[in-house]
Amino acid sequence: MKPPRLYCAVIALGLPLAWDACRAAPDPPAADGPFLIEQVAPGVFVHEGSPLPLDAPGHDDIANIGFIVGARCAAVIDTGGSISTGRALRAALARVTNRPICYVINTHAHVDHVLGNAAFRDTHARFVGHERLPAEMMRNRSFFLSQYAGDLDAPATPQQIVAPDLTVADTLRIDLGRRTLQLRAWPTAHSACDLTILDEASHTLWTGDLLFRGRLPAMDGDVMGWLEVIDTLAQLEVSHAIPGHGPPTTDLRGALRAESGYLQALLTDVRSAGNAGESLQQAIDGAAQDERSHWLLWDSTHPRNVTRVYEQLEWQ
Repeated sequence: MKPPRLYCAVIALGLPLAWDACRAAPDPPAADGPFLIEQVAPGVFVHEGSPLPLDAPGHDDIANIGFIVGARCAAVIDTGGSISTGRALRAALARVTNRPICYVINTHAHVDHVLGNAAFRDTHARFVGHERLPAEMMRNRSFFLSQYAGDLDAPATPQQIVAPDLTVADTLRIDLGRRTLQLRAWPTAHSACDLTILDEASHTLWTGDLLFRGRLPAMDGDVMGWLEVIDTLAQLEVSHAIPGHGPPTTDLRGALRAESGYLQALLTDVRSAGNAGESLQQAIDGAAQDERSHWLLWDSTHPRNVTRVYEQLEWQ
């Protein structure tokens, strides 16, 4: 369990935030302890997920999720891998501000980021995501219901898989009241429907799973597309970056450089293995091994990454 931390500093935005309540009472407990939030910039709050594999107890709380508070309302960014995690996030937000929730934004379709959406259905918020996200969630709905029924309210029903009603094809700016968020949809990279959120007030970038820190990046999209997106993200001037997994950082370029090092080694070594006629297992055993000591969950993630890239290159 992580050491206790709950940061409630005064925000110089004139927002009616319930700081005394935040200090006095911890957030609702998760399965392994309190639900912790950190204020990483004025009005920007993050709950850091645990570095666990998807098949481990606690797998519903592995992604970074959080919210941004404006003068008029708040936006939630990702909701976790279960309805209970989504409810804990909603309760944490209520301890910080009584402003309504006007947007729930999903960075992509993976289960650890979206299954908490149903906890916000009665808020009248708009659900927002990449233009491909509704189709991706529909395509995965049966899988979510069969494999993650325990993370939904019993009995698990299709209605608990809540997809966006507002989508982003390129860019979209939304206003929280004296606070504007810039949303950007990306070509296939980590996944087929990656979305980033830039808070213009604090220059904080929420990357979703386009950025991993500590935890080994997981491939579900296109490795070459991901490397191209990383190059573009590295040109941004931001004060804080919130990765999809791992601790927030003030050094976006450095974090992207570490991730790019693994992905580039993965691509180079798998391509070399294919050119040499090596089997998939030989590629798994040999690719990017110099990177192994830098990342968590190597044994559970790296073989799938190699398989994905091996199959991708076979079709080129």
